Amino acid sequence: MGSNAETVQIDALLSRLTLEEKISLLAGKNFWETVDIPEKGIPSVKVSDGPNGARGAAFKGGPTAACFPASCLLASTWDIEAAQKIGNALADETRSKGARALLGPTVCPHRHPLGGRNFESFSEDPFLAGKMAANYIHGVQEKGVAATIKHFAANEQETCRLTVNTHIAERTLREIYLKPFEIAIKEANPQAVMTSYNIVNDTHADSNLFLLRDVLRGQWGWNGLVMSDWGGTNSTAESLEAGLDLEMPGPTCWRKVEAVVEAVKTGKVSEKAINDRARNVLEFLVRLGCFEDPTIPEEKAINRPEHQRLIRSVGSQGLVLLKNDGVLPLKKEQLAKKKVALLGFAREALIHGGGSASVNAHYRITSEEGLRAALGDDVEFEFAKGAHTFRQLPLMAAEVVNRDGKPGWTLDFFTNEELKGEPASSTAVESPTYLPLFIKDAWGSIKATASFTPSQTGQHYLAMSGLGRSKLTIDGEVIYEQKENCPDSMAFLLGGVKEPEVRYAFEAGKTYSIEVITTKPIILGGVAMFDGHLGFRLGFMTAQDHNRDLLSQAVEVAKGCDVAIVFTGHAPDWETEGQDQVSFHLPSDGSQDRLVAAVGAVNPNTIVVNCTGVAVAMPWLDDVKAVVQAWFPGQEAGNAIADVLTGAVNPSGRLPVSFPRRLEDAPAYGNFPGEYIENGKGKQLHVKYEEGVFVGYRHYDRSEETRSTVLFPFGYGLSYTTFAHANHQASIHEATDDTSLAVTVDVTNTGPRAGAEVVQVYAGAKAVSAENPVKELIGFAKVHLEPGETKSVSIHADSRQLAHFSEKSGKWELPQGSYEVSIGQSVRDITGKATVALGARSYDP
Repeated sequence: MGSNAETVQIDALLSRLTLEEKISLLAGKNFWETVDIPEKGIPSVKVSDGPNGARGAAFKGGPTAACFPASCLLASTWDIEAAQKIGNALADETRSKGARALLGPTVCPHRHPLGGRNFESFSEDPFLAGKMAANYIHGVQEKGVAATIKHFAANEQETCRLTVNTHIAERTLREIYLKPFEIAIKEANPQAVMTSYNIVNDTHADSNLFLLRDVLRGQWGWNGLVMSDWGGTNSTAESLEAGLDLEMPGPTCWRKVEAVVEAVKTGKVSEKAINDRARNVLEFLVRLGCFEDPTIPEEKAINRPEHQRLIRSVGSQGLVLLKNDGVLPLKKEQLAKKKVALLGFAREALIHGGGSASVNAHYRITSEEGLRAALGDDVEFEFAKGAHTFRQLPLMAAEVVNRDGKPGWTLDFFTNEELKGEPASSTAVESPTYLPLFIKDAWGSIKATASFTPSQTGQHYLAMSGLGRSKLTIDGEVIYEQKENCPDSMAFLLGGVKEPEVRYAFEAGKTYSIEVITTKPIILGGVAMFDGHLGFRLGFMTAQDHNRDLLSQAVEVAKGCDVAIVFTGHAPDWETEGQDQVSFHLPSDGSQDRLVAAVGAVNPNTIVVNCTGVAVAMPWLDDVKAVVQAWFPGQEAGNAIADVLTGAVNPSGRLPVSFPRRLEDAPAYGNFPGEYIENGKGKQLHVKYEEGVFVGYRHYDRSEETRSTVLFPFGYGLSYTTFAHANHQASIHEATDDTSLAVTVDVTNTGPRAGAEVVQVYAGAKAVSAENPVKELIGFAKVHLEPGETKSVSIHADSRQLAHFSEKSGKWELPQGSYEVSIGQSVRDITGKATVALGARSYDP
């Protein structure tokens, strides 16, 4: 709650506003700003994406910004101080883009390895995710910038994310999917919460009374601003009554003043709901100091050296060494006058995933650049790509001329959808693409035309997509037609749409007329903010380039080198908002797996560095000497990776997710992304969280059989040194209202290098029951040790963390009995145990 002075100020403001003016505050003014009412002294505030960098207003281009490590990497540090430092820096970045609210962090747990947006989130474990998020939020807000925790709630997939109906039992919802929100909200009090796109148990999240009224504002007692995801408002009266304060973006789709006034008159919306919603918007403005300083500064690109250092440091701390058969670290003196093969993505910096978490980075350090700087000129490097990894064909911009005979294309704009009459406007462009603007188009359709004279004869590849119905013709013949709207318009905007490829036989020297026609979409559900916005793209690739044998060249390079490093991963168009992963295997179509296996067969010192935000299949694991999971490290990626490969930084990252051997071994397998069910209006996707609370390691821990399906367990990670644990102890402290656990262990660095150990504490009932996990993470600590040094580590936990939610009583129940506390280096590598006796307790939700 605000102070008394703030309450008086807001009461005075509300008293001066008409009903219509209050309603106007409840939706954005534009894509990034709230509505201002200058004549009443009410300013607006600007917000900015996203979780790993403040991008600013432009989705692509715009002033450059610092790109920080993705949250999956941040969670791999298991370092809450690092999370707070990242939050601090993100606050600075947000200010540099004229904004006072950051749209992050994302905390939805990793339910399935194919989750398209997992990289934005922290972990499969709600406790680890909640603790990292809480400290991230502290860091952002202690500098006067609002954090926006998202997406509330049960938003663990991108397939049909706008309309999918998520069916989830209350116990599962409480223990797994609401838990990271609960921890972060109670510990850090984020000033804003963003609702998710999906339907939760038959009600859209933005109008879900259980989530917004009963849990968030009722049981948790939180009093901040609830905003929708962009285009994620799905009703007028229902969302207002449920507690959605702000529809974003603007101008409004659902909260037109006259419509809401009518809803108030007819009793569908109460004036109290309007006043409550407006009060929360005004409190948000007051807390951010908008009344004292209403200006929205111009965006700036400020490349701060301290942020560069932080990104490099945290990036290297979050890298996880999964395998090392003695080939790492690479030593400069041992590699002098020798050859190192750099293969795969060595010349492409995979620094972030796709979508709203992407930024126009100040710079990108590639792995080749990082290693050259670290190892010096005495090492000879050879490069080969080795695998095709493109998802979308490059834009068709070469060998084409527009209507005026100049390089490029002609775009003709029509006010109608039938292309009747002369175009209302025409323009020349370099390539066949048109992205939707934030201002609604006046046009009904676009025709893009060019004359193409190929230099090669043969079957070439084309791929076209549009926001609305679209078709591609060559010399008047329809080659491909998209008969429906794009299934995810936001994914189209963010570059995550996989376009069907078609082949066409061209003859060198012959001129062809290429034409793309696209019409404006009519979007009734989902992201309705793109209703009427035009957009299309046309990709092209010659058969020679499309089918080029890259693998043989890479194998030859690897044969002639002393060490081969294969850089694998997901480019942003493969791992992105708007699309779940196509496959558990690296893209495209097994090309990267074939590259690693072939290189491992010819070079005995093969190292794999994998940049993905998710677990991936590793069928080649036995064929290589070392594997580093590098996630998405941000703009200093190449330097952070080189620091770990060369031993300048001793790896200390630990997995925040389990790596299964096969996709079929994932606990949500068979229930992801769901099943299409006829609902009278067509087919709707329904997903059932039938695995319940047995997500991630909670599932794999159930039996020897399930444990055997794990490739790398939760919490796992290697080091260039070794650690020993001794004197494991656990004790309880009884208090009137609660019981706390104190866990201590002595940790010794028994190896030759300084390093950091992550002590992990798990606990569960000693009498294991089928309905509860064997053990769950209740605490952790990261400790830095010099060689031979010993430190005593103390970790405290609340016994409530051992309680389970009872749907029968509606409370958290902790049965009386013996509980086993396990202390270790991962969920699997337990170094010691202790038993404590706890009395029965019951907790209100």
